[in-house]
Amino acid sequence: MGKFLAKAQMQYTDYTVREPMELMQFLAARMPDASRTKLKTLLSKRVVFVDNVIVTRHDYPLTPGMKVQISRDKGGKREFHNRLLKIVYEDAYLIVVEKQEGLLSVSTERQKERTAVSILNEYVKRSGRNNRVYVVHRLDRDTSGLMMFAKDEKTQHTLRDHWHDIVFDRRYVAVVAGEMERNAGQVRSWLTDCKLYVYSSPTDDGGKEAITHYCTIKRANGFSLMELVLETGRKNQIRVHMQDLGHPIIGDGRYGFEEVNPLGRLALHAFKLCFYHPVTKQEMHFETPYPPEFKKLFVNSSH
Repeated sequence: MGKFLAKAQMQYTDYTVREPMELMQFLAARMPDASRTKLKTLLSKRVVFVDNVIVTRHDYPLTPGMKVQISRDKGGKREFHNRLLKIVYEDAYLIVVEKQEGLLSVSTERQKERTAVSILNEYVKRSGRNNRVYVVHRLDRDTSGLMMFAKDEKTQHTLRDHWHDIVFDRRYVAVVAGEMERNAGQVRSWLTDCKLYVYSSPTDDGGKEAITHYCTIKRANGFSLMELVLETGRKNQIRVHMQDLGHPIIGDGRYGFEEVNPLGRLALHAFKLCFYHPVTKQEMHFETPYPPEFKKLFVNSSH
């Protein structure tokens, strides 16, 4: 056991944080001969740990007592490559990812296939076998875009219990069938989840209130490009609300009609996620471009 521990300690250079500062400033002070480019490379290669968790952000805030470790193993074992999932941001408390369409967020009783959770669990376990990710919110299997996971139970509870105070901007882009009549508006209804299908009622029938704000970006070729802001986050909310407006999302076999499916996928993407960090209280902004295939449907039009 002692031999193993000594070997493990040999693999890291350890530093203790004495005063508050950003990670890059700390690394530069401890490694004065290293260029800023070299320090950034260490971060991108995922070999810098703060309190045993990989950190890739150069402006990550350090506080006294934290332990910074730099792995001497530069073999890049911790690099993350997955065609269905991309890590956009990671720190000691949470991971923000961009999920491709077709990947389940979380497994269900019926489906035991690979999910965003199982892929991320395999990844975080590489730096500690007891590590795992905790679900905060979900995206439908056929929806692509930004998602956040917690790395410990306390952060998960903070995010879940205070979601509406913490998340201040969450937007989607969608392509819907037909040309939307209004430039902007909102849909409000009460949704009842009946396992395979969510029913919408214009009046309170005991379901959960759901509010979606929409803005029409472009109309052309029999389609409309929509930007959507969720005031509430109910299951299938955007898909149901677009159907309520008479403009279902293309490629939606459940709440629309599968035959209008020029992209071969559900045209719904979570492109923006902004929140106050549950621990550092810092404002976090994440945005991905509109999927290029959505835009292609609006090319060669006079609008």
